[in-house]
Amino acid sequence: MISVALADDDELVRMGLRVLVAREHDLDLVGEAVDGDDALTIVRSRCPDVLLLDLKMPGLDGLGVLRAIAVDPGLSRTRVIVVTTFEIDRYVAEALQAGASGFLPKSSVPAELVRAIRVVAAGQALLSPSVTRRVIGMFGRHLVGPTPPRVAWDSLTAREREMVAWVATGLSNDEIARELVLSPDTVRTHVSRAMVKLAARDRAQLVVYAVRKGLTFPDASG
Repeated sequence: MISVALADDDELVRMGLRVLVAREHDLDLVGEAVDGDDALTIVRSRCPDVLLLDLKMPGLDGLGVLRAIAVDPGLSRTRVIVVTTFEIDRYVAEALQAGASGFLPKSSVPAELVRAIRVVAAGQALLSPSVTRRVIGMFGRHLVGPTPPRVAWDSLTAREREMVAWVATGLSNDEIARELVLSPDTVRTHVSRAMVKLAARDRAQLVVYAVRKGLTFPDASG
């Protein structure tokens, strides 16, 4: 069972997400928050697998919640999906750096939201190619945040560096495998090794690292 919490100051949005989670046999809603302070209280007391988080809320905003979760080792199991109505801007880019595991527009169809929860709960990042490329295109290496030591980068094999670049396109392991005509297990192994060497919290952090290192991002459009 995947435990889920949600934080949004819009009652109608919360109601829609509540109904969506309740109808899935493998999802369990463990709390609702109307602002960032409430969200942190729920996360600290219930340790949900996934938090659906609005960025702009009264009081402590979504970025504040993300940063508080990222620095608390006791909350390391909670993954955060930002659910937003806003266009990709500096605020969303900062959320990626602060530890968000994925982004979804509030206009997403129910099936996409459910899939997102399951993907992120399984330890993968949910960064669509369109969102990721827009963040990269708009901010590129101006992104700030943690950078692994040079020795960590130097320890990556050529294939592992390639996989980090592919992860930064927003594709899943299965999608990368199809692009490269490799088995998903092979891709998963290389990505996992790169994460261990770089001490990356999750795949989303690999994206930030890749951007800051100026890696060349593969074109998966064709």
